[in-house]
Parts: sequence; structure tokens; C-alpha cells
Amino acid sequence: MPWTLSTLNLNGIRAATRNGFPQWREQLGPDVLCLQELRMQAGQMEAQHSRPPGWEHVQADAEKKGYSGVAVWSRLPVRGARTGGGLDWADREGRIARLDLDPATVISVYLPSGSSGPDRQAMKEEFMAWFLDWSAALLRERRPIVLCGDLNIAHTERDIHNPAANKKNSGFLPHERAWFSELLALGWVDVWRACNPGSQEYTWWSNRGQARALDRGWRLDYQLASPDLAAKAQRAWISGRSPALSDHCAVNVSYGD
Repeated sequence: MPWTLSTLNLNGIRAATRNGFPQWREQLGPDVLCLQELRMQAGQMEAQHSRPPGWEHVQADAEKKGYSGVAVWSRLPVRGARTGGGLDWADREGRIARLDLDPATVISVYLPSGSSGPDRQAMKEEFMAWFLDWSAALLRERRPIVLCGDLNIAHTERDIHNPAANKKNSGFLPHERAWFSELLALGWVDVWRACNPGSQEYTWWSNRGQARALDRGWRLDYQLASPDLAAKAQRAWISGRSPALSDHCAVNVSYGD
């Protein structure tokens, strides 16, 4: 059965809801939705912030209120759910949630940002090193699987508006980009890039200097699929730029049988 998967960093589900997230979701009609940066724990959510009736979900909350948090919502049958990956501090920040579905395993991931300073950059790099081993183990499960979310790294010069000016900035550092290449060398496929090899589009814009209006952005949001699942991708596109739901846009993929 064909199905559609979308991933979106909400930059806070309260704000995204005010900006039309429920209406956008209903119009797009994904079968599975990965969310990052909820900034709202499950116990705080009211009806307008929750998954639609009939959908199942898993949510990983940060211990700190108003911070991080990821989820997967699905209207497809669910076989299993879990949160976290085993890196203690990252699990306390609510950075990984997994649903095992009939067509595939879907994991929502929010990689730490290092832009606030050296301490957070060091934590980001600890997460990156751990993530390589963890994601390699996922591929050894030998089932269709996709990692969705905000990886806080623009992989190539086609994934950022001004590569020369950003080469010393977190998110486009040479060793971060090399790490991304290592991730792909494990076997993961950047599905949007595979479907749009010559395109230059972005999924995040700074709030400074009219970056969004001038389309001076970064592509930070991905669906990284196992090769068997990536081969079933029929279309991949970016949506939600206008009207803006968040400082990010959604990455959507339609997968076939």
C-alpha cells in the first residue's frame, strides 16, 4: 500500500498550532508524521495539540519543560513503540522516538545544535559519534527503516545559501559535513536528494535579516532511509514555507509498494 511520511521541526507545538499546523496537516494528509522540538510535555497538551482521533503515537519528552521533545504520529497499524536510544543525557532531552509500523520502522530524531557555544558543540559531537554506531546497528535489523528529523547539519554546498560565509559556523563545519558523508556511507539514503538530485531548496531560515523572505536558508531536515525503503520513494518534496508554520519546513516523501 502506498503511504506518505512527513517530518517537521515545529519550533514549539503551541506556536505551530497558532500558525495553522492542524489545518496544514489535514490538507497534506500524511499517513505518518514525525515531529521535533515540541517544547511541550505530553501531560501539558490539550486537544488542539494532540494527534488526531484514531491515530497512534509515541512521544519522547525532555525533562526540562519548554525544551526539545520529539514524536511520531501514525494512522497506520503500530507493532511497537519506544523512546530513547541509550545515550543518557540525550534521552533526558527527548531526542529520539520510534514506531514500528507495518510498512517500515519510523524514527523521529532531533540532533543537538552547537550554535549556542563550545559546550553544546561538544555535546553535539558526542551525539554524532554515538549516532554513527547506533544507526549502523539499526541497518543491521534488516527491515525497512527511516530516520526523520532535524539533523542540524547542511551536508553539501547545495544545501546552504552561502557556503563560503558559513564554513566556520556550527551546522556547516567541515568535520560535521564529513560525518554526514560517513552516515551515508553506512548505507543510509538521503531520500529528498535522491529524488531531487539537481535541486537547491532549504528547510530552515534564520529569523535575522529577512532570510526567509530572501530564501537565504539551510537544508537541515531529512528523511534518511534504508536502501530497500529508499528504492520505493516515488516523490519527495518540501512544504510549509508559506504561510510559515515554523522556522522550518516539512520534508515529505510518498513511498510505494
